[in-house]
Amino acid sequence: MSWVAVERAVRIARQRGLPADLPRWMAVRDTIYTQIMERGWNPARRAFVQHYGTDVLDASLLLMPLCKFVAPTDPRWLSTLDAITAELVSDSLVYRYNAQASPDGLVGREATFSMCSFWWVEALARGGRLDEARLAFEKMLTYANHVGLYSEEIGPTGEQLGNFPQAFTHLALISAAYDLDRRLG
Repeated sequence: MSWVAVERAVRIARQRGLPADLPRWMAVRDTIYTQIMERGWNPARRAFVQHYGTDVLDASLLLMPLCKFVAPTDPRWLSTLDAITAELVSDSLVYRYNAQASPDGLVGREATFSMCSFWWVEALARGGRLDEARLAFEKMLTYANHVGLYSEEIGPTGEQLGNFPQAFTHLALISAAYDLDRRLG
């Protein structure tokens, strides 16, 4: 997210004609990018990882193509998407991370996160996997309550858990729906 902050600052300064030390900001942005590409990629795992020096996956990686850090059809990204799908996805529902591989110290089992599930849908769509994205999106629609609202998490038997209603989940739903519709239409 550091890369996103600096990249967006550069973009805003350019578009608005605001005063900025653009050469310095762009150098910082490029340094962050290079470091992530070199140290955030685990060649043995064939995936970008949760943090440097590990092989653990994290659903926040799904933001990489959504934030335009990496092209959604880049081979390293698609390999990461495959790894996330294999390890963190359970029938269209996405876990934030593998709690056994990266213990968080919290008591109880981790549920799936609705926002992450919609990120996954959008990452699939952007990667050209439209049939898979559409099916996952349609499955996610079944987890809304009777008025179409989502909670933060979905439990193992489909129950809504955590914060309710969850605004971030609804933003991810809108983004995934918009992108999927645009690509299907």
